[in-house]
Amino acid sequence: MKYSFFDILKLGVILLVLIVSGCAKTKPELNKYQTRPNILFIFTDDQAYWGTGHSGNQQLYTPTLDQLASEGARFTNFFVPSPVCSPARASLMTSRYGTEVGITDWINHYWDGTLRGPEPHLGLDPKYTTWAEVLQQSGYETALIGKWHLGVDAEYHPKNQGFDYFAGFLKGGTKVENPTLEIIGKDSIFSGLTTDILTDQALQYLSQRDQQKPFFLSLNYRAPHAPWWPLREDDWAKYKDLKVDFPHPKFPKLDTAEVTRRTREYYGAIASVDRSVKNILAKLKELKVAQNTIVIFTSDHGYNIGHNGIWHKGNGHWILTENPKATENIPDGQRPNMYDNSLKVPAIVKWPGVIPPNTIVDKTATILDWYPTFLQMTGSKLPDSISIRGRNLMPLLTQEPVTDWDNDVYGEYSTHHQSRTHMRVYRTAEWKLVMDYLNTDRHELFNLKEDPEETTNLYGNSKYEKVVARLERKLLKQMNMINDPVFKLLNNRK
Repeated sequence: MKYSFFDILKLGVILLVLIVSGCAKTKPELNKYQTRPNILFIFTDDQAYWGTGHSGNQQLYTPTLDQLASEGARFTNFFVPSPVCSPARASLMTSRYGTEVGITDWINHYWDGTLRGPEPHLGLDPKYTTWAEVLQQSGYETALIGKWHLGVDAEYHPKNQGFDYFAGFLKGGTKVENPTLEIIGKDSIFSGLTTDILTDQALQYLSQRDQQKPFFLSLNYRAPHAPWWPLREDDWAKYKDLKVDFPHPKFPKLDTAEVTRRTREYYGAIASVDRSVKNILAKLKELKVAQNTIVIFTSDHGYNIGHNGIWHKGNGHWILTENPKATENIPDGQRPNMYDNSLKVPAIVKWPGVIPPNTIVDKTATILDWYPTFLQMTGSKLPDSISIRGRNLMPLLTQEPVTDWDNDVYGEYSTHHQSRTHMRVYRTAEWKLVMDYLNTDRHELFNLKEDPEETTNLYGNSKYEKVVARLERKLLKQMNMINDPVFKLLNNRK
């Protein structure tokens, strides 16, 4: 059979349409800002919101982070739902609350350096699709360098959770110097300070990555997690003789010597992070990818050193010369809490040509919001079968008019290692209610407008009964919505 020129032309057009249609089904949905940017996500450990210079802390010198904030956007009200490592990291990866994924406190794999902790086989269940998996499937090369702390068994490994490349440590911590890190599936002992070694690994990755793909690098530093010493001399020199401004100097029996020591060392560890970030940003410029790379800086939760008489995070410790008496569920020296200093973190986003310089976002956001924001930034589509809790932050970052943004925050922390609690928090711009449903003598109410440092507990004052009732209704509604096991426990008690 012979075909005319027009028949051949018609067949060609049909074939072309079929090819284009097929490509359209597999090609990622491009974001509305620009095509397929790289993302460098820098995630520190235990860095409070007040742990940066641009937060207003005049004793802390963070020139790199301050410049990064001035070149993009910074949040003034960025929170985590759980003020401790593992549940916060689970919320980052899944945009779900820790109770939803079965991780409610830091995962305790080890005891005396061996896999004999009370939770040796707990981890982030692979049934929850992480943003790393979605980005990987949409064409990104994904890498994680540094801390994981979401399981040590093979099924929980970062390479089974969406990361093409992993160099770091699976457990909760590693030494400040001479750490053991897993590189390409093999443990090796490195010589030097851990912060510098992780930076070197990131620099090496950026130089050797697949140039044909956009990349997402999550650089998860150990710093400024305690212990902080030893420090590089140039990081320590700035603070070794610092006369520390105590956050709450009149707190009864405050151990000012310990607050001074810990603050100095904490600042030195933050200095090591700031210096390291400077080196990473310089590498992006050297490789000529800085203009098409989004740089995000944040942390897994906040920190206290002398604030309200404690140090550490949500599983806090008293830093006093004499501690309050222990109770059945709260051992001597422990002070579990949901203070803002434990829940609030720095959050900076720089995207050249998209996010205006010197953008300040005062609206409230949380670590749950990174997942949908990453998808929007990269043009990756959330599968219909996946449910997440977070909100896309791009309208806030690009200063689009947003009139219906909910600034309330819900948080949860059930401690079960050093202490035993079921703390739940509901926070508005004005009020903050903290309920400990395992220890009813520990309920708290703070007026954040009049008492932003949360020094005066108003719970139990009849003047505020209606405020408590209103906030607890909201809190219980949230607990019910996410199927919090503590909500079911409360109903069973009735």
